[in-house]
Amino acid sequence: MPDPTAGADAPGPAPRIAVGFDYGIRRIGVAAGDTLTNGARPLGVVPAAGGIPDWHALDRYVREWGPSVLVVGVPYNMDGTPGSLTDAALGFAAELARRFPLEVVTVDERLSSREAEDLLRHRRASGARARRVRHGDVDAAAACVLVEQWLRGRTRAPNVE
Repeated sequence: MPDPTAGADAPGPAPRIAVGFDYGIRRIGVAAGDTLTNGARPLGVVPAAGGIPDWHALDRYVREWGPSVLVVGVPYNMDGTPGSLTDAALGFAAELARRFPLEVVTVDERLSSREAEDLLRHRRASGARARRVRHGDVDAAAACVLVEQWLRGRTRAPNVE
């Protein structure tokens, strides 16, 4: 009969840290999560001027968190066709891959901002959140939703070359 405790102390794969980005023309929400807890938390917002991010601020997040993967939300229309920011988000993902020697993955971000906004409003209504919900709060929470999607392995965006 096999020993049920055999291999119980064997280490599993090392946990992976992911830093996620909710790309926008004015702001980029940032969140981090890991495969050990399968959870994520919003970190903040990086300003973008006309879609050009503050790369120094993004670099600080990457250096601080030391991720093995960067997750970028790519917006698609509800019918799956590219939206007005799809190409810009894919370009942002490509630039991340160029700047950082890390795996960069995309996730379909349909409804992630809506989910984040609903969660934040619910927390405010319940008293768990004292201040009003701001745009930046929604962007960071949406990045958190994107990292959680990646952690669950759901809804990968189609590869676009």
